[in-house]
This record gives sequence, C-alpha cells and structure tokens, in this order.
Amino acid sequence: QVQLVESGGGLVQAGGSLRLSCTTSGMAFRSYAMGWFRQAPGKEREFVATISWTGTTTYYADSVKGRFTISRHNAKNTVYLQMNSMNPEDTAVYYCAASVIPSTATMSDFGSWGQGTQVTVSS
Repeated sequence: QVQLVESGGGLVQAGGSLRLSCTTSGMAFRSYAMGWFRQAPGKEREFVATISWTGTTTYYADSVKGRFTISRHNAKNTVYLQMNSMNPEDTAVYYCAASVIPSTATMSDFGSWGQGTQVTVSS
C-alpha cells in the first residue's frame, strides 16, 4: 500500500526554522513528483512547494519563496521542506503528497497524501 508519513512538525518561535520530512513506501518514489501543501485553521488547503521527478525543477508559493526549500533524497524515498524565517502565518497542518505528473504545482494532480503534521509558529 502507498504510504506517506510526515514528521518534523512542532512549535517554533517567529524567525525560527523547522525541517519537515516525508518518507514514502509502497511506491516507485522516482516516478512521482512530490509536494508540500498546508491548511491553516479556517482556510482552504494551499500549495506550498513541489519538486519534479528528477529534482531538477521546483515550484514555490509566493508566500514562502526565499524562505522555504524543497528537496528530495531518492535513495531514502524522502522529501524535505526546510522552513526558515518562519512567521505566524506559516501556522498550519502541513501535508506531503505525490503525483504521477512529472512536474506540477497543481493540487488536483496529487493523488496520494500523507496524514499531515502540525506546525505552529508563535510570536
């Protein structure tokens, strides 16, 4: 069975950093684009960042560009989200997801989802 499991969430002060990890199993990791999405209280789920099959193409939401970095380690079947200079607006449940589309930032292209990890940024 395809499984995606997020880890690394927690509480951080504004200006701090966190690194999220998403480990996968039951899938050919190299054949999937991977992405991170988030959902804040009372808000719709939104795109954060994605990375292509090969890792050569990345996409970022304007709100995180320059602060967050997505990367993947194919040998470990793992995708990461390094989050720096965090602010309270980054508070959300963060989800990783996989897409059979080689390179995409469209949420509807992602068919496999993890359970999410809570990130809370305090001031």
